[in-house]
Amino acid sequence: MFDMISHPFDDDKLKEECGVFGVWGAEGAAALTALGLHALQHRGQEAAGITSYDGKTFYNHRAMGHVAGNFDRDEVIRELPGEAAIGHVRYSTTGASAIRNVQPLFAELSTGGFAVAHNGNISNAAHVRRELNRRGSIFQSTSDTEVIIHLVATSTYRPLLDRVIDALKQVEGAYSLVMLTDEGLIVCRDPLGIRPLVLGRREDSYIVASETVALDVCGATYLRQIEPGEMVVINDKGLRSLRPFQTMRPRPCIFEHVYFSRPDSLLDGLSVYQVRKNIGAQLAMESPVDADVVIPVPDSGNPAAIGYAQQSGLPFELGIIRSHYVGRTFIQPGDAIRNLGVKLKHNANRPVIQGKRIVLIDDSIVRGTTSVKIVQMMREAGAAEVHMRVASPPTRHSCFYGVDTPERAKLLAAQMDVQRMRDYIKVDSLAFLSIDGLYRALGEDMRVEETPQYCDACFTGEYPTRLTDYEEAGADDQLVMLTERAG
Repeated sequence: MFDMISHPFDDDKLKEECGVFGVWGAEGAAALTALGLHALQHRGQEAAGITSYDGKTFYNHRAMGHVAGNFDRDEVIRELPGEAAIGHVRYSTTGASAIRNVQPLFAELSTGGFAVAHNGNISNAAHVRRELNRRGSIFQSTSDTEVIIHLVATSTYRPLLDRVIDALKQVEGAYSLVMLTDEGLIVCRDPLGIRPLVLGRREDSYIVASETVALDVCGATYLRQIEPGEMVVINDKGLRSLRPFQTMRPRPCIFEHVYFSRPDSLLDGLSVYQVRKNIGAQLAMESPVDADVVIPVPDSGNPAAIGYAQQSGLPFELGIIRSHYVGRTFIQPGDAIRNLGVKLKHNANRPVIQGKRIVLIDDSIVRGTTSVKIVQMMREAGAAEVHMRVASPPTRHSCFYGVDTPERAKLLAAQMDVQRMRDYIKVDSLAFLSIDGLYRALGEDMRVEETPQYCDACFTGEYPTRLTDYEEAGADDQLVMLTERAG
């Protein structure tokens, strides 16, 4: 049997690998955490886990698959008692798809229980792991997150908080961490703030999450983001903020605004939905088309397409209808039947396409395979012309900060110029948003060349940190790193 994944058009998207959630001081903390993880499901659909703490004992449940089906059963939540909990949804970028890599990871240290959930990627994890192995550490997983546990365990400092700070000063890359300990909930974001993390309040409890939408569904009030380089300790004494790391100019991930974050979230103080509409408007100003209708590639292209339509004065139509009720479909192999299976999920809305000159709006092009399918679908539905406009610059470089990116040889924009990409996708015209246009949509005049305001390495190749593991690896190992990178 052929196992067709849930949404074929999403195959060709960059995948954010993790979402984290934590709560302190709430009755039924595990149930609240499960609710928050539901809201973060888009950030990791491979596995989920929750660790709770009742003041004496830590409880843990991890499972492959979605939050629904694993954490919506009363018997599971009853086995996770306590008023404190952390949770994690995962799409693997470092470490294989196996239960041993599912987070939160837990260990009994000399200081007590220690559970950690991580969004990001430690770019020197292999280097640090080799040194820890030489010192006698025994690893139970292949996740880069376990490196943090071992660094905390082997630190020569005595207080737990000092051990955590000592450990994090030895790692590079991106991390937004929630750590559940006997001493409280410890929350930390890397000095560049590459991956997001926010703080909220619900009655007498504090909640932290990767996105504000997780606060919304839990009935929590958004307070602020965890600042880059900030460490927050939450326990029964209240909340304490520390700044233990060297101050750096923040470089949050710009692709969170383009695609990763849910449109109903606030990010860096900005509405993700509004930014995506701004992106579409900027794209219309930069690359107008003499056409009849604007059509988004669902669902991630919707806000940008609305912005493009409003700015250009062209009508907005849902020319591709996506079914949200089709799960995993098992069909016989064979290209003909497989292509029919794709139409279970996405189908052309022929009446708004036939005879029309259409502008397709998508958030990005990665391998280009999805774009080819979409354009073919539009042609078969009778489109007179098909123009594609992309709501981000060309993706030419791999990400090392917690995003599953194909190796550069499989990134279409790394291998072809726009003209060749147009011919490959078989569109009448193709244009991408400029890098300065993307910054303008975010409220900046343009990109600062010396020190950009965001991490935009996937577009520019300008990485904000050292890439120790990649630099030390041979050519074959580098290829593996680009195909199997979890936080």
